[in-house]
Amino acid sequence: MASSSVQCCSVWVPSLPNLNTNTLRFLSFNPNSVAFSSPSFRIRASSSSPTLEESAMSIDNLRRFINLNSGKWNGSFYQFDSCGNMLQQLSTKLSASSYGEDELMSLIQTLYIKQPSSSTSISGDDNDAEWAEYKIKETNMFTADKYQQIGFFPSERAFALRYQTAGMLETVLRQGVLGEDDTGEESPRNLKLPSRRPSVVCENCLYSLQRDKRARAFHILEPKGTVDMLIVFLEERSDGAPPLLDSSKDANSRITPFLGKWKGHSITKRSGVYGSTIAKADTVVLHEMDHNDQLIQDVTSISDGENVTTNVHWSGRISEYLVTFDGGYQMILLPGGMYMGCPCDIAKSVAESKSFHLEFCWLETPDKRQRLVRTYDVQGLAVSSTYFYETKL
Repeated sequence: MASSSVQCCSVWVPSLPNLNTNTLRFLSFNPNSVAFSSPSFRIRASSSSPTLEESAMSIDNLRRFINLNSGKWNGSFYQFDSCGNMLQQLSTKLSASSYGEDELMSLIQTLYIKQPSSSTSISGDDNDAEWAEYKIKETNMFTADKYQQIGFFPSERAFALRYQTAGMLETVLRQGVLGEDDTGEESPRNLKLPSRRPSVVCENCLYSLQRDKRARAFHILEPKGTVDMLIVFLEERSDGAPPLLDSSKDANSRITPFLGKWKGHSITKRSGVYGSTIAKADTVVLHEMDHNDQLIQDVTSISDGENVTTNVHWSGRISEYLVTFDGGYQMILLPGGMYMGCPCDIAKSVAESKSFHLEFCWLETPDKRQRLVRTYDVQGLAVSSTYFYETKL
């Protein structure tokens, strides 16, 4: 097995420039050291009023975010356990529109969940299926900035959001699996529901580079800080049939597409509607299997402007759809050229005053992939997001 004198975590986020004491500064990525300069770092102080330029940019970003989400989306909903095994597949529709102007704009969304045939139903005809309706809370300037701590990349068409509960996802599962037969039990038989008090609920959304399609991936972490479940909405803005993930259960088919050398660029932004850019970098990532059937990953990054080169190397053990890396980070392989990454135990990171990262990768074609990494501080605040676009060499 290949070794290194320094064990490193599996997610690399570009170094941030030197900032004042009210902003973040990223240090070397070593699991034995605190990832940020201080365990008590915070988002930039909000006591000072935004400048006219920041206010105008925030309004423009909110408008672009609403336009990006508006429309009618046909989708497929997938639930996976912490090891990447598919538990449920359901059909959904989402209708999104807006009202108001400038800083008073709001995004309103209604989710429709296809219900199963009732045990008392006689028909069973799919055309007679009932759709349950769920009103999603409005998104506006205040909620996006303060509660959802949005990380938005308008040009790249990607965003990350924070949720305080998994209530919407529980509703989808109850309506889509139990339907009219739901008796309201807290733990229905043969159905795993998300924790009522999750420690983190994170949505990372990436849009297709080729079609009017997107993938919304949710990390749901239980109160103890380990993965409760993973959720993926695969949606297309059209009136046709909903897109579907590859249903193959072959473990090799999930890791093979990621093997090889990838070259790309990353952008890191602060959380918030204004979301100023704080770092850019060029990256080269190599994934390969060694003679011990371990996944080896080498990352080289050169930061823009400062011309600082960072090299990271680690190895990971593969078990079915789960890759566990040195340093306590895991990659959960999903069908459809996707994986989701997170620490094996977030509670341990918090106890050691370390930040942590939640990652979503979508390899839509064999030679192009996108990644979105959400960075949290020890208090569970989403302080920044990093978008990667990479092509295979």
